[in-house]
Amino acid sequence: MERIFATYLIETPLAVEKAAAALAGEQSSGTFVAVPGETEELKQRFAARVEKITPLETVTEPGLPGFRSPGGKFQRAEIVVSWPVENMGWNLPVLVSTIQGNLYELAQFSGLKLMDVELPPSFAGHFRGPKFGIAGCRRLTQVENRPLIGTIIKPSIGLTTQQTAALVKTLAEAGIDFIKDDELMGNPPHSPFDERVDSVMHVLNAHADRTGKKVMYAFNISDELDAMQRHYEKVVQSGGTSAMISLNSVGFAGAKKICDLGALAIHGHRNGWGMLNRHPLLGIEFPAYQKLWRLAGVDQIHVNGIANKFWESDDSVVRSIAACLQPLFDLSGAPGAAPARLQNHAQLAGAVPGAPILPVVSSGQWGGQACETFRRTQTTDLLYMAGGGIMAHPHGPAAGVRSLQKWWAAAVEGLTLEQAAQKYPELKKSVEKFGKQGG
Repeated sequence: MERIFATYLIETPLAVEKAAAALAGEQSSGTFVAVPGETEELKQRFAARVEKITPLETVTEPGLPGFRSPGGKFQRAEIVVSWPVENMGWNLPVLVSTIQGNLYELAQFSGLKLMDVELPPSFAGHFRGPKFGIAGCRRLTQVENRPLIGTIIKPSIGLTTQQTAALVKTLAEAGIDFIKDDELMGNPPHSPFDERVDSVMHVLNAHADRTGKKVMYAFNISDELDAMQRHYEKVVQSGGTSAMISLNSVGFAGAKKICDLGALAIHGHRNGWGMLNRHPLLGIEFPAYQKLWRLAGVDQIHVNGIANKFWESDDSVVRSIAACLQPLFDLSGAPGAAPARLQNHAQLAGAVPGAPILPVVSSGQWGGQACETFRRTQTTDLLYMAGGGIMAHPHGPAAGVRSLQKWWAAAVEGLTLEQAAQKYPELKKSVEKFGKQGG
């Protein structure tokens, strides 16, 4: 039977082996005391196993408050725990409950964070994953060999549908590739969802008729499930190509239900991410997080950006981008890979299970960060989002779009920010505006 492997960073006042065993027991067949029916045969088949323990540093203060250590010390370690697939089947909510459930509440730990998860090849036969992914989003936007350039409608709240459409027209004519609703914009009285779709798609369909290029607009359909499906169908009927979901708000089952419809590229917004990740010894790291949403079928996901306006470090952002670009499953035909029949099924369905997902670089971005972003990642497989970095450009939003395109051309040339501004004088305006304050 195949197994799922999860890697955790832990901190405990106990012996690491004892704490790890408590986690494995709590999250599989065990409880705090032996019970009738928990035979050795049952445990052999269904119990989680502690596969590896790598001791790390010892500290004198707990990562989380409220813990006491008889010896005054807390041991940190990296542990790997595995479960047989038979425990949860191919059930995404139960998988999440297994690797991220009650373990956070165990008294044996003064810190615990899910760092990564390794899924066996059989998952490729049960989860299609991203329907569009990087290749599909490029096809829909007709963008090759550079990042997709995108923005967010700002102000995020308060514009009428007519004002939104007018701004979309300006951005489309400037050459934008992608626009999205803000995550705070749903179906409010001042901008009803159906009316907003009609107004925006009237502009974008007319632009596509003139130019042959349809700008991707991600309408925020986040809502209760029935309403999300109605909103989704409205976007499809209106000729749209994308919808946005606030992932942490709608949950895995809601997101998968929408992704499985398969007609729109799904933009996954991770608002609330800090609640899950900001503490270094609690929650989940992005490599594990993005794998779970890729199982659900999301095509694009936020990763923050270099020198972003939030707390996340540049190193973390770079690791997140790299994680999105790695295949989720080994479908190469090597030992342990998914059988050929699954690969053929994936090809017929128009998607490769676990295909790379499009990283969305955002949060305080403007053109000048493109140089460092490319230097650190060496990829243009990105959706590069700038809200204020486009909308607040000194010469207006259209100039903001052109500025980002030029900044990325300079980045791919290998220029630094200073060299790019020297070589292309038109970029100096954005340096003057954003160089000290971000986008």
